[in-house]
Amino acid sequence: MPSGFFALLDDISALVKASAASLDDVPTQIAKTTGKVSGIVIDDTAVTPKYVVGLDPSRELSIIFQIAKKSLINKLLILSPAALLLGYFAPWAITPILMVGGAYLCFEGYEKVHSMFSKSHEANPESEDVKVITPEELEKQRVASAVRTDIILSAEIMAIAYSQVTGQPITNQILVMLAVAVFITVGVYGFVGLIVKMDDIGVHFAKGDYSPTVQSIGRGMVKFMPKFLLILGYVGTAAMLWVGAEIIAHGIPFTAHLLHELEHSLANIPAIAWLAKVLACGIFGLAVGFVIEKIVGVVKKVVPGKDKKESAI
Repeated sequence: MPSGFFALLDDISALVKASAASLDDVPTQIAKTTGKVSGIVIDDTAVTPKYVVGLDPSRELSIIFQIAKKSLINKLLILSPAALLLGYFAPWAITPILMVGGAYLCFEGYEKVHSMFSKSHEANPESEDVKVITPEELEKQRVASAVRTDIILSAEIMAIAYSQVTGQPITNQILVMLAVAVFITVGVYGFVGLIVKMDDIGVHFAKGDYSPTVQSIGRGMVKFMPKFLLILGYVGTAAMLWVGAEIIAHGIPFTAHLLHELEHSLANIPAIAWLAKVLACGIFGLAVGFVIEKIVGVVKKVVPGKDKKESAI
């Protein structure tokens, strides 16, 4: 009996040591995963500020917080468990689901590009059916739109996070994915909050009791931020097309092979290889978005609904 008891203790001790050694790998896995999703994180950061442009400046941080809170909840309570369950029971379903999300990004990106270059909406402004809404309703719609876009980017982030821990103990998988969800969300939306309030910081420097140099920097920040936000909006639109198209391309063997061959042919010039891939994905994303827009147009004709332009009062 005593020998059996001590043997059991030895087994427990060995199990604890093995678990501890496994947990030691968690920070490394988190760092690797964060590096893998850095491109999508940049896209997420570029896309989000456009949702607060034109709204009450006093509400900007509140809106960013609402989006961040819903993003974190989606990652922790929906996307992480879904990735773990799909990875265990139906790993084949992850790629098609991500491709649907990628198609949505391409569609939204195409609509943004189309609205930039289309002049048809200016030809007969009287013919447009304008729906007047309150600022509160507009804010809710902006938050909802931001969360829809974010959940697709977040799904891609969590899918990549899961791919980095496949084959690891379940404890490691859960810890890494939860840590990535929190770290990415705090990092992205903390930086977005800083971006959208940068003009207020500039005003504070310009009007505060500071040296002429600091005041000059503050005035420069105030003048530069509208242009920066406009550029960031363009970057966000391009990012939606790029990421959406790349998700779809990697899900189709033929296009995935073409992308690989493109990168391989320019491997000696990494910057050119990256630029070529981004350009190819952008063109592909526009094509996908164009096709989806036409399909949506046909569906709207078959199932007519209220298509009204919305304006805040």
